[in-house]
Amino acid sequence: MPTSNFPALAAMVFAGIFVLLAIAAFSGYLLQKRPQYAHNLMLKEFNTRVYSWFAMTVILLVAFWLGRSGMILLFLIASYAAMREFMSQVYRYRGDHNAVATCFYILLPLQYYFIWTDWHSMFTVLIPVYAFLLLPIIVQLSSGSKTEFFERTAKIQWGVMITVYCLSHVPALMSLPIKHFAGKNILLLLFMLVVVHTGDVAYYLWRRTGGTQGGRRTTTGAIVSIVIATFVATCLFWITPFNPFQAALTGLLLSVMGFFGGTVMQQIKHSFGIHHWGRPAPRGHSSVLDRADSICFAAPVFYHIVRYYWT
Repeated sequence: MPTSNFPALAAMVFAGIFVLLAIAAFSGYLLQKRPQYAHNLMLKEFNTRVYSWFAMTVILLVAFWLGRSGMILLFLIASYAAMREFMSQVYRYRGDHNAVATCFYILLPLQYYFIWTDWHSMFTVLIPVYAFLLLPIIVQLSSGSKTEFFERTAKIQWGVMITVYCLSHVPALMSLPIKHFAGKNILLLLFMLVVVHTGDVAYYLWRRTGGTQGGRRTTTGAIVSIVIATFVATCLFWITPFNPFQAALTGLLLSVMGFFGGTVMQQIKHSFGIHHWGRPAPRGHSSVLDRADSICFAAPVFYHIVRYYWT
């Protein structure tokens, strides 16, 4: 794959995504014009998701043109927004303010600074090791309350792990020195996002339109979405350093992790008694963490597999 083909390949991927979204948006618009679908809630939710996917793709395209620094800045902002949504649901004790502030103003910028400077050893241990030990100490020293100490600390640790540590692995892909793939890591990032979100979309459409009941529908929908996402990954092998078989295995792993990432985050929302992480938007719910939950689980696994086998 010659290096000069890189901009053309990236443009083809983005063009394909925009064409699919345009078809979905136009179809939703035409259906909503029909009287029998004018107040259909499922159609409104579908159109809202299409608008949010459009916005995400445009933002990703802008970050791509800004290069590696643009991608790091984009996901730093996304991590901040996702952590703000998570903490707004779990933050209940004023005494935990110092621990939460440490997450926002020390751990978040440090994590992305280590990615920007390619300080890999610190990027991989800052939050799972140092922050894991530091946060309970801060909670103990700054809070006079011993009520639910373990639960409060664990929630803060979970929040920073998911929204900062896991999500930061997406721009970290741009720093991997992949053999015979120099300067084209953006395509690997696009591959991961397309595969994971294809699984999300397939599962969402199956869940909203499937005819089976209860757990069977969930299991069948999961299998269908994983198969479709794996097929898409195989078809996209030409933009990656993988051969078709490797692309299929990688796509299978990404889609499985993405599916369980979405279901685990769904269970956490249920435990808080909420349906969405963010507040209602003009066109419906469209929070960062709701859209990135599957990526949070898939990105770290994908990063370490690529780093281990292809660098």
